[in-house]
Order: sequence, then C-alpha cells, then structure tokens
Amino acid sequence: MEIIQRYKLHEFVNKHANVLNPLNKWIVRISEAEWSNHNELKSDFPSADYVGNNRYVFNLKGNNYRIIVVVVFFAGELNIRFAGTHSEYDKIDAKTI
Repeated sequence: MEIIQRYKLHEFVNKHANVLNPLNKWIVRISEAEWSNHNELKSDFPSADYVGNNRYVFNLKGNNYRIIVVVVFFAGELNIRFAGTHSEYDKIDAKTI
C-alpha cells in the first residue's frame, strides 16, 4: 500500500519521539501490504478497527497511540487522516476526520 500524507506521521513523531520504533515497523508492514479488501487487511492487522466511511483505526505501542487512515483498496492507497495519543483520539470523530 502506498502511504499518502506521510508528513502527518513526521509531525506525529516530532511530538512523540517514543513512538518512532513501533511506527517504523507499522510503516514497513503497510508498505509491503497489497490488500484488495477488508478481510486481507484484518488478516494482517486483526486489532485494526473499521469505524465506517472507509476509515480504519490502528493502535500503536500498547494502544497508547492511534492512527486513523482511509483505505482505498482498488488504488492501493492508505491515506493518513490522524496520528496521535489515545486521549487526542477520544476528542475527534474517527468517521469524519
């Protein structure tokens, strides 16, 4: 999958340096993925939550951090919509961000 709006991940790491290693592992797994549907994504990331409107939530570092993405399976793209702490996540609407 191609990661779109990767700059949001750079901003995320600048605020939370301790997430760098788990985020890099996540990026490698995402970049290697070739998902064509929801089931394939869930097979690689069983803990990822589908929240509607083509959005998925990934947990990082023991669920301390969350990443919301829009997945466009037919285009092979994963668009970063949000990356932040769990408490920051609780203040937004994952379906519309």
